[in-house]
Amino acid sequence: MTFFESLVALLLLAVILLQVARRTSIPYPAMLAAAGVIVALVPGTPAIGLDGRTALALFIAPVLLDAAFDFPLAAVRKLWRPLVALAVVAVLLTTAVVAWIGWAFAGLPIAAAITLGAIVAPPDAAAATTVLRSASLPRRTVQELTGESLLNDATALLLFAAAVEIQSHGGIDGVVGLGLGLAVPGGIALGLALGWAFRFILPYTRNSFGGNLLEFVNTFLAWLLAERLGLSAVLCVVAMAMFIANSPRTKIDARNRIQSFAVWGVAVFVLNVLAFLLMGMQVRAIVGAMSPDRLREAAGVAAMVVAGVIVTRLAWVLVYNRLAARFPWLRGDAEPASFAQGVVVGWCGMRGLVTLAASFALPSDFPQRDLIVLSAFAVVLATVVVQGLTLTPLIRLLGLGEDDGRDERRQAQRALADAALSSVSGTPGAAADAVRLQFEGDRAAIDSGEAYADFKARRELKLSAIAAQRDRLHALRDSDAIGAEEFERLQEELDWRELAIGPAEQRTMEEG
Repeated sequence: MTFFESLVALLLLAVILLQVARRTSIPYPAMLAAAGVIVALVPGTPAIGLDGRTALALFIAPVLLDAAFDFPLAAVRKLWRPLVALAVVAVLLTTAVVAWIGWAFAGLPIAAAITLGAIVAPPDAAAATTVLRSASLPRRTVQELTGESLLNDATALLLFAAAVEIQSHGGIDGVVGLGLGLAVPGGIALGLALGWAFRFILPYTRNSFGGNLLEFVNTFLAWLLAERLGLSAVLCVVAMAMFIANSPRTKIDARNRIQSFAVWGVAVFVLNVLAFLLMGMQVRAIVGAMSPDRLREAAGVAAMVVAGVIVTRLAWVLVYNRLAARFPWLRGDAEPASFAQGVVVGWCGMRGLVTLAASFALPSDFPQRDLIVLSAFAVVLATVVVQGLTLTPLIRLLGLGEDDGRDERRQAQRALADAALSSVSGTPGAAADAVRLQFEGDRAAIDSGEAYADFKARRELKLSAIAAQRDRLHALRDSDAIGAEEFERLQEELDWRELAIGPAEQRTMEEG
């Protein structure tokens, strides 16, 4: 099979598995990674390799930007202490534990052992966001896990770069040390600068597909430029996305925003699907290069690394939550986390492409490279499959339900209705009276349960009327009473009207 034929076959397999995942409530990363292993072991399956640096830019940069764009600055300010505990302290502790395992049981040099720890320490943004979308969790828990996934890669990749430099050259000279020291502030500064520049380019691409293309080019450019300058590419992309999303001068009109969200939703989903499938398919390249004796020895070490990674994170999260409950300054403005929330956050530590790509980026002459790569793959597979499959049952067992957000949504809707009424309060005329009547009705529907029932009945009648209009429009097209261009324009008008009137669930696409 050619590469293109293999890619089509993989995507077809992914579509089938995604339907199974939807109907069984299994997070699709777990199913796709396991399927990738099975596919790789089938005789005749072509080997599709992963280049570490390319994989990080292609698969991680868009996921980071997509997640960071939706992450509110208010959550960063409120949860910065828990985020530091997860994205920095947890990564350092996991690195230390795994480094000790590698040094004590595999005979790795200290720097190589730290390299192994840094590779397997960070939970993955792609794995976290995809699993979180399929789980029902309180908002605070989701924000902690999402925020952590945006920042922990930077900590781990800086540790990784320092450890590789020490192992390869016996230490860190002044120039390299200065570069590592500037990686974090430099990456953030570059991201802010690129976000600032993006605001001025955006108006020239408004209402065009070129604007969507610019968003992707800007994302990859930020990553590659940061890498070329020796800065943190992770923090560069995150800072750029959050600046663009939260800058009051970044004006994105409704049409562009809807188009952009649709394009990014599909693109990130396809990249995630391919990433998890390809991760599983690397098993042949990893295992095939080892002798049976070496494989048994490495498998034992890999099992200890997997256990160390899972236990360290779970233990640290529970200890931190106890300390934060006792010493409020450790949690800042955040509310104390319950035991159930701590268990879920500790268990939700799926590793992914960052771990695998970093292991593949090791120099070919790195000490015990085969063992490090196998351990990284074992951690990815074990956490994505085992933790991914058990997360939803664990949430049910702990009785940790989702915040339905009903009260928040009602308060926000009332505030929006008040703002609309204020904007037309001093405007005379029949048109203003009609607008006021509409928003007063909306406010009454928000405040009253009976009014909401009336609103729901009106919505059903409007949707029924739109369905009748749609039938008549198709009849006009079938009788050649209307041209294709006018048909498409009127159909789009009906689509927008239906989405505006219908319930919120109709405006979101289900993954899979």
